[in-house]
Amino acid sequence: MRRVFLHTLVAAAALLTFGAQAMDPRFKDSNGDLVADAPTDPKEWVDPSVLVFAYTPVEDPSVYAKVWDGFIQHLSKVTGKRVQFFPVQSNAAQIEAMRAGRLHVAGFNTGSTPLAVNCAGFVPFAMMASKDDAYGYEMEIITYPGSGIEKIEDIRGKKMAFTSETSNSGFKAPSALLRDQFKMEAGKDYTPVFSGKHDNSILGVANKDYPAAAIANSVKKRMEARGVVKPDATKVIYKSQTFPTTAYGYVYNLKPELATKVKEAFFSFPWEGSELAKEFNKSEPPQEKFIPISYKEAWQVVREIDRAMNVSYACK
Repeated sequence: MRRVFLHTLVAAAALLTFGAQAMDPRFKDSNGDLVADAPTDPKEWVDPSVLVFAYTPVEDPSVYAKVWDGFIQHLSKVTGKRVQFFPVQSNAAQIEAMRAGRLHVAGFNTGSTPLAVNCAGFVPFAMMASKDDAYGYEMEIITYPGSGIEKIEDIRGKKMAFTSETSNSGFKAPSALLRDQFKMEAGKDYTPVFSGKHDNSILGVANKDYPAAAIANSVKKRMEARGVVKPDATKVIYKSQTFPTTAYGYVYNLKPELATKVKEAFFSFPWEGSELAKEFNKSEPPQEKFIPISYKEAWQVVREIDRAMNVSYACK
């Protein structure tokens, strides 16, 4: 399993200028941290009576509504606001909800975080990590035993499942890998199909609906731990370098005092015995707390892959 490609891609991307990635004109970034500043005019702040929270749509929303319930109660207690869980069905819907002012606090997946930052005014400040601050996941290309696929080149002429075009591990990184290292073009050398979510791709491969798929291994590990899919139902033919995982944050124009309380809620949440702990401790490394992050630093590799893929952050 080869991991060198993405390092090479990032190095090359750093020397070249690809598609436009500018922040939407309605936002300002005066301190150069690459995220939107809070408005200076208090009239532009939002102070909703109900805070709306959404978790990235990587798996069954009904499962995660229960997983996040304890955190939502904690967020409500710290902020003094009623908090509503918003079960989004797609990355695009989640970004649009924040851009339209219907979503205030969220966890955006790795690939959609830059678009949420530049188009919706998302301000990431936290990520899940282990007790010793280890975090991240890898992109894996998986198949099923007996598929006839033993290496990347064997995907040629077959279907390849992706999740959605905004996903880092579910589309952008593997597409760049297939194109630049293996000279395989979508629609010509293999047939791309989109499952919508990582769990759909994983189950699709396990059930032999897809011969191969690109997924985030953190999702696969949690599904295996829950007994949703058996570990021997899939096999890995490629594993990437480590990427940052879901970013948590708030919309840029949230009233500053409220934004401070939102941060406090994340970093003061009692993990031990919580539903979040039961679900996310299954990851490798285990996710056991929230840690502060710098979007500018932690997402550099993702932004550079986006440049190499000619991804634009322009709002549609």
